[in-house]
Amino acid sequence: MKILVSDSLSKQGVELLERAGFTVVVKSKMPKDELFREIKDADGLIVRSGTKVTEELIAAAEKLKVVGRAGSGLDNVDTPAATRRGIVVMNTPGGNTVTTAEHTMSMICAMSRRIPQATTSVKAGKWEKDKFMGVELFNKVLGIVGVGQIGSHLTKLAQGVGMRVIAYDPYLAADRAEKMGVEMLSIAELFRRADIISVHTPLTPETKNLINAQAIGTMKPGVMIVNCARGGIIHEGDLYEALKSKRVAAAAFDVFEEEPVKADHPLLSLDNFICTPHIGAQTAEAQENVAVGIAEQIVDYFTKGIARGAVNIPSVSPELLPRLQPYLSLAEQLGRLETQLCEGGLERVTVEYSGDVTTLSIAPLTIAVLKGLLTPIMESPVNYVNAPIVAKERGIEVKEVKSTDAGDFTSLIRVRVEAGKQSRLVAGTLYHKKEPRVVEIDQFKVEVVPEGHMLFIHNIDRPGVIGMVGKVLGDNNINIVRMQCALEKRGGNALLIIGSDQAFPAHVLNTIQSSKDIVSVKVAALS
Repeated sequence: MKILVSDSLSKQGVELLERAGFTVVVKSKMPKDELFREIKDADGLIVRSGTKVTEELIAAAEKLKVVGRAGSGLDNVDTPAATRRGIVVMNTPGGNTVTTAEHTMSMICAMSRRIPQATTSVKAGKWEKDKFMGVELFNKVLGIVGVGQIGSHLTKLAQGVGMRVIAYDPYLAADRAEKMGVEMLSIAELFRRADIISVHTPLTPETKNLINAQAIGTMKPGVMIVNCARGGIIHEGDLYEALKSKRVAAAAFDVFEEEPVKADHPLLSLDNFICTPHIGAQTAEAQENVAVGIAEQIVDYFTKGIARGAVNIPSVSPELLPRLQPYLSLAEQLGRLETQLCEGGLERVTVEYSGDVTTLSIAPLTIAVLKGLLTPIMESPVNYVNAPIVAKERGIEVKEVKSTDAGDFTSLIRVRVEAGKQSRLVAGTLYHKKEPRVVEIDQFKVEVVPEGHMLFIHNIDRPGVIGMVGKVLGDNNINIVRMQCALEKRGGNALLIIGSDQAFPAHVLNTIQSSKDIVSVKVAALS
């Protein structure tokens, strides 16, 4: 079998593949035509961040069975296209956690003591001691936005140098935060109190430009800001103005909205801004770990049929996968929907299986629920391998229940989440044995296709509500793909569900929410 390695990979990983008997072709930075020729007869492909595994490249791969990413991020891999072709996509979760947290801490130290600027000055033949006045980290307040694996490890590092850590993470259970010695706050309060702010969230519509001019205006004068997570979480233009006026004393970036960053980017002109070229995971130890890790996973897949580290299938035998796959998709979508509907720190997840689905192995299905539940809220990728570990680290209790009675359905999966002293329920089934449908949301019976951008409006059952919502969406050129109204009782509570092929802007949601008959408005993005 041929394994194509199209980006640089530690030699330990290559040697492991060769010892297993594979033909390994290592060619990095290939021109497009050469890459397409090499992929044609490859059984496996290993990439880093350089190779773009597009739908076009996948279509050209006649024998490809697995794509392995030596690292955690999969921004450069079209996973849905690979899934449609039955190609397994796997990565090495957790391999970069320590490295990225350490890089963030290094950036905090370098920024606070102006080390890069002082180095440049000395190398220019100067000795400007008075110019490079720094600040101590001891007793300073570090505000961490997003306490996932990287944010958790950064917490330990910061506490080790005597910093006090506060955090914002709406999905972290309170007892877990208490054990970490972290004070949980609202994001507004964190912005107000932190001396240094470090972001560790995924880039989503909710976190896009999370730190902007308005947010900066609520922070302490002289605050310092770090981004080693994802470009786009911090509005770069607004940060430039705040750094220039010294409202923000300093900032440090390892990531940019557009990479490679252009030489004329305004931030690069500022003396109080330091940066690195997305090297948070660039250590010898991390690179060896991910290289050996992905090589071992590839060997296991081809020799044992076990897909460890797969992001689009669980570690089940190839024979069972076709029957399990539709339920996996349903379970993941139920989890993804739940986490976007509930509020507060996740405390407990109960998954109830009823009917025919109980004859299958339910362990992978519960993992799929956790993967869907955690993916929207974690900075680091969540997959079928690390989802149970991440849930445990965040103090989330997971419970499985089986029942033979599925009511009106052949099979039913119910997911109940307890978060912030509230309980939310979603349930789903398969139509025609393969099409996922959501059939319950709390007390409402529904029939919802879980895909695209969805709007959930909890309202009082009164005339004119549907018309008002339709007009607001129409006035803002938002196309309605699907609409359904579920009623608890006449004149009581109702649930209006709208599906669209585009996102719902904040001002549209605010307009709908302002109506006197609207109880709540929530959105969910489902793949």
